[in-house]
Amino acid sequence: MKINPFSARHTELMRQSKTNRKFVLTVLSLVVAALSGCSDSASKTNAENTASDITLETPKVDFVVVDTRQESCFANDGSGITCPAIGEELYGQDAQYNGVQPSFTDNEDKTVTDNNTGMMWQKTPDYKHYSYDNAISYCENLTTANYSDWRLPTIKELYSIADFRGEIVDPRNESANTPYIDTEYFDFQYDKRMAYIGQYWSITKYTLGPVHNTENVEAAFGFNFADGHIKGYETGYEFGTTNETIHAPGNFVRCVRGEENVYGVNNFLANGDGTVTDQATGLMWQSADDGVRRSWQDSLAYAESSELAGYSDWRLPNIKELQSIVKYGGEEGTWPAIDTRFITLSGDNSIDDPSWVWSSTTQGDFKYTATYISFSKAFSRKNSSATAFFDWHGAGAQRSDPKSGTPSDYDMASENATDLVMTKNYSLLVRSVK
Repeated sequence: MKINPFSARHTELMRQSKTNRKFVLTVLSLVVAALSGCSDSASKTNAENTASDITLETPKVDFVVVDTRQESCFANDGSGITCPAIGEELYGQDAQYNGVQPSFTDNEDKTVTDNNTGMMWQKTPDYKHYSYDNAISYCENLTTANYSDWRLPTIKELYSIADFRGEIVDPRNESANTPYIDTEYFDFQYDKRMAYIGQYWSITKYTLGPVHNTENVEAAFGFNFADGHIKGYETGYEFGTTNETIHAPGNFVRCVRGEENVYGVNNFLANGDGTVTDQATGLMWQSADDGVRRSWQDSLAYAESSELAGYSDWRLPNIKELQSIVKYGGEEGTWPAIDTRFITLSGDNSIDDPSWVWSSTTQGDFKYTATYISFSKAFSRKNSSATAFFDWHGAGAQRSDPKSGTPSDYDMASENATDLVMTKNYSLLVRSVK
């Protein structure tokens, strides 16, 4: 069955939302009597008569995939290296391809405009933790800069402002760390309890199934601006129901305004030559991976050597490009989380062969790992002593895996959740067409 991605009490509000909502700000023109030669009473009358209504429309939005801003190259062990030359090992990393560069304007009214996408963002969160429902309400009731059309962003919208120059160097020394957001424009605070707590809600629910399977937990996606991951977080509801019985710790909120159902909406065109063009973003994709699991280094080399459909400029996508083609909000049980009418992925949704796809982007906190998108279940164990793996973070999560070696080489256990480790994932190639 198809799961409504919004809670019942918000469905009607979302239905009534209009893309071109207008908000009227009446501005009175002040007429100076000395200059106009009129009396005080005449000045008042003229001021009233010359009052003008300025219509402020919800910002127009474009689906522009902005660069990650990763500027350095790294070896398999995470050490920094001089970026390789064409043909050398490890060539094709994120830092070696420049995409559309971020461009922001601080409007000096507690808002920031993304000049690429058109979206306007709340500059300063209130740094409080909200449940999923309360996060939606918070944005709906926000009046920052006298705008009343604030809303909770989708996960693709939220991810659009992610900055992969971030890293946590020392969890106990806040000044040593860099968040995954541009603090020249956006205010950010690390949680005082733990530096890794930086999760911000999106409105995008995980609809393919429950997370933490044995507990039937419903989740919505969020991005952690402290450690640079997309994961599903508990909404407080049982999956597929209106039963609010699940403990939900809450996340931070950064609201947005702008046209809805534009950013993140793909417009694929099958080219009939093993490629697909997303006309919304100007990116051309391999229409099916080649079915081979590779290390990160080998995936970079595979992309650089490809001449698919006669093109020689294929590359491994950066993580923001790869996330742009995730299909969020699909029907229950319809893995992988991608539009399978146009793109085919290998994998069987098991812990032995998950549909996880490499990006060219190194993970800032653990530079011996590279980021990937889990298009199938994002498997984890409940803790280091548990043995069973469940879909812990949801298809569409962005995590990271070691670049080399075998899974047994790495101890990535945690008392909160221990992610399944793979050192070989699939590759899906991309090239720019505009």
